[in-house]
Amino acid sequence: MRILAIESTARAASVALCEDGRLIGQYFQSSALTHSRTLLKMARDMLENLELTVSELDAVAVAAGPGSFTGVRIGVAAAKGLCWGADKPCVGVSTLEAMAWQCAGIGEGVICAAMDARRGEIYNALFEYSGGELKRLTPDRAVPLELIAGEAKNLKKTYFFVGDGGKLCYNKFLEAGLPADLPPEPLMLQTAWGVAKAAEGRTPVPALDLTPNYLRLSQAERERLEKLGTTNEI
Repeated sequence: MRILAIESTARAASVALCEDGRLIGQYFQSSALTHSRTLLKMARDMLENLELTVSELDAVAVAAGPGSFTGVRIGVAAAKGLCWGADKPCVGVSTLEAMAWQCAGIGEGVICAAMDARRGEIYNALFEYSGGELKRLTPDRAVPLELIAGEAKNLKKTYFFVGDGGKLCYNKFLEAGLPADLPPEPLMLQTAWGVAKAAEGRTPVPALDLTPNYLRLSQAERERLEKLGTTNEI
């Protein structure tokens, strides 16, 4: 299966082309430029260099959240646009699961995917890697750092942190005297290759059915609800 994968949920943006589990090409960029300016151009350039067109793909996979609200929307919109134009299906995957693939096999322990969700919370999910498979231990969630550290005391395993919230978690674990490790810097950032890995074996859906997963309401929506005197979480 030939998959074009897209990642735009945080500061870094990347696209990758994978075929039957093999990475064929990847374009990665972490700059101040907005993803709306770079993402589709990166995809076009990579496909052109590989002498491929969107019509020759089997599906487009995208990190559908959680993450930056703007980044998630841009990635999902880009995937939908590519698929509608070429009548191809989509695969939306968890950003956190895609991140966990970055550290799969790095060592024995728990892979803790962590993105800074602000307001004292972390977008988080826990995984274990064994026998070539990634096992999910928790659902995607937005939780305080203290909760993650509290769970670790019961598991008594080394945690490997990935994502822009990884260092926050790592420092919290050191303060609590819990076993923790940080992978090399290149493995800390989300990549489209992880998105492609998370998409393997998933059933693609029509572009119309692809939806983002924000986990939380946006700041603007929260402020509006606060003015109305109510709260609501997704």
